Amino acid sequence: FFAIKVEMTQMPQLVAIFNGFGGSASALVASSEFLKAFKNGALTDLGFLGISITLSVLVGTLTFTGSFIAFGKLQGFISSKPITFPGQQIFNGLLAIFMLSAAYLIPTYGIISLYTIIVLSALLGILLVIPIGGADMPVVISLLNSYSGIAAAMTGFVLVSSGNQSAGNALIICGSLVGASGMILTQIMCKGMNRSLSNVIF
Repeated sequence: FFAIKVEMTQMPQLVAIFNGFGGSASALVASSEFLKAFKNGALTDLGFLGISITLSVLVGTLTFTGSFIAFGKLQGFISSKPITFPGQQIFNGLLAIFMLSAAYLIPTYGIISLYTIIVLSALLGILLVIPIGGADMPVVISLLNSYSGIAAAMTGFVLVSSGNQSAGNALIICGSLVGASGMILTQIMCKGMNRSLSNVIF
């Protein structure tokens, strides 16, 4: 419905929203599988299932908040100028370390670790996009599109580990296609702007 109604000039904003919804859907499915596995006592150690859930929630939540910040910058709700503060990259690095620590402690702290990962991922998604100017937003949206595919693929691994083989395989294949094509498109856009991907991100 939104795709039919939206103006062509607002298509990047629509893609950003869809990326966000895709990421949040992956995070929600992974969280649901986490609650089921934790209740059944299947998460006695981090293992493959725990790692898959962590990555799916992390990338999915990061994509959700990052995409809506990108939407806000393009729509004019948020300043299109880069928003930075001293020590921003160091702070982002610390957030990543705390998330890895929370993931490692999933078998011990369970739902508290999951909530920690969700909150820190949401914050990281915001902090990764706000320092990027409006002119580079199409590249960021393309990168977030790739992230939404990666999140879907990770959720596929979660479903396979939980015994839902067919749905899991479908998500792994589709997510990998979206992730790879999004990354290729991002690289093409960076070349067109005579910029490197690392230059845009960092």
